[in-house]
Amino acid sequence: MSLKIRLSRGGTKKRPHYAIVVTESRSPRDGRFIEQLGFYNPLLPKDHADRLRFDLEKAKAWIGKGATPSDRVHRFLSDAGVLKPITHHSPEKMKPKKKAQERAAAAAKAAAAAQA
Repeated sequence: MSLKIRLSRGGTKKRPHYAIVVTESRSPRDGRFIEQLGFYNPLLPKDHADRLRFDLEKAKAWIGKGATPSDRVHRFLSDAGVLKPITHHSPEKMKPKKKAQERAAAAAKAAAAAQA
């Protein structure tokens, strides 16, 4: 069974707080978990000390056992210097599509004709 380190939501409507837990990947988001590693309160200011509490040693141990962090937890770990940050780079998606290339070529042709 694959293990995940992810957030488990708690709190009331529009007042969330999250527990950072190690769980099996097939278990529900707020369901059974193996161990709680910390908590995250997104409502507090970013510089507040209680916004994020995380046991990094336990997280390193679980990653060593094969647990994979979710995107948000991976960001927390990379900010703490435990993991390398995720870099999303897809140059093919950033290229203009066919119609945009045609419009750019027509605009360049019109600009060249105006200069001549």
